[in-house]
Amino acid sequence: MYHSDNHMHPDRHPNMIWIFADQLRFQALGCNGDGNVCTPNLDLMSQSGIQIEGGGVSGMPLCCPFRGSLLSGRYPHRAVPGHEMRLDCTLPTVADVYNENRYDTAYFGKWHLDGLKDAENTCENYVVPRNRRGNFKTWIGYENNNSPFHTWVHGHIGGEEGEREVAPYRLPAYETDGLSDLLISYMKEKKRQESPFFAVLSVQPPHDPHFAPPAYMGRHTPGGVELRENVPKIPRITERARRHIAGYYGQIENLDYNMGRILDALEETGLEENTHIFFFSDHGEMMGSHGQFRKMSPYEESVRIPVILSGGRSTALKHGLKGGYREKICFNHVDFAPTSLGLCGLAIPAWMEGADKSWMRIEGRTRPAGDKRSAFLQSVIPTGHFDSVDKPWRGVITEDGWKYVCLPGCEWLLFHLTEDPYELVNYAHEPLYAEKRRELYEELEEWILGTGDTFLMPPRP
Repeated sequence: MYHSDNHMHPDRHPNMIWIFADQLRFQALGCNGDGNVCTPNLDLMSQSGIQIEGGGVSGMPLCCPFRGSLLSGRYPHRAVPGHEMRLDCTLPTVADVYNENRYDTAYFGKWHLDGLKDAENTCENYVVPRNRRGNFKTWIGYENNNSPFHTWVHGHIGGEEGEREVAPYRLPAYETDGLSDLLISYMKEKKRQESPFFAVLSVQPPHDPHFAPPAYMGRHTPGGVELRENVPKIPRITERARRHIAGYYGQIENLDYNMGRILDALEETGLEENTHIFFFSDHGEMMGSHGQFRKMSPYEESVRIPVILSGGRSTALKHGLKGGYREKICFNHVDFAPTSLGLCGLAIPAWMEGADKSWMRIEGRTRPAGDKRSAFLQSVIPTGHFDSVDKPWRGVITEDGWKYVCLPGCEWLLFHLTEDPYELVNYAHEPLYAEKRRELYEELEEWILGTGDTFLMPPRP
């Protein structure tokens, strides 16, 4: 049901747009201090809107589990616990809630929730069945793809005259450009309609392989990039990191260019006056930090993601919305759906396990007394891939800058991120920190029990 409080246009509930990338780490934006990359549109969004200080949290830094939690508002062990596992189509999704409240709903891009394991199937020849598309009224996407210049999409388009299926076809452009075109076309159509909308754009870049369009690919060279301080000076690691990160930055700058196009379209259609935008990523990328690559690690480069909540570029302080600052809170993957519903003035269903953090954007609202000041980290079912930790783990990150992670039956990591952002000093086995370890042990145990998770905790410190 609709709530009566509407903080934007007085005659209708606001639109909501999610735009998220794959494997974009928090640290790899200009507004977050990376001098290698130029991201003017995202930097401006972070200045006019709200960015989570230090980054949001990818509670399980892996594509499929993150996406399952994102759409269902449930933790991975209750939704999608591992790689290439299917989201149960009987579970309601955030699209169901928007549909029930007379929103139009649309999804464009990478899905990765249908459990595809067959290497013979690609986005060119695999069709996600209609009943496993998350109940979006329009869905144009693909299951998985690792070839951004060769992206095939399929799906269905809903409308007042009914629904029509869309046969597979190849995008006529680089993936991020082509999928952004779809969202922009959708917004232009929505300009002429009265109902509010919830739209999602999910792009695979900057996921590897790290190839960008030629205009972006040549902007960075392996020898010209600065690596993070926690990349060990071992030639086989630094050479690999430099080779990949040059293309990675090109992909990010192309994504930023498309963010500019989308923001322009919002202004041109007049939709910016009544639209919230969430920009984020499903997880990060180690890119050589601590000698590791890709994700599935509890280190900052893997679990920290950009979270920017904004509207159109000219609406920062309109409609009773706060903007232009950073909010230091723990914001996890299960929080996107309830927060989005809260921003739209809609009731949060009981089956969503995340927290509604919409108070951080709305003038006159303050943080609820019971809001958690830590975030839960999980690796429920390891992938077994190279460049990944091959054991399950659980952890907790706190707002005051501590991270504590356990392997089954064993403490593993304890970092004080405030003084050690590169995670160079591990206190997990030092008696000097026994009291802090006990405190964080209890916090982690509370998360495990409170979410119905199961995990072999180590002996109490």
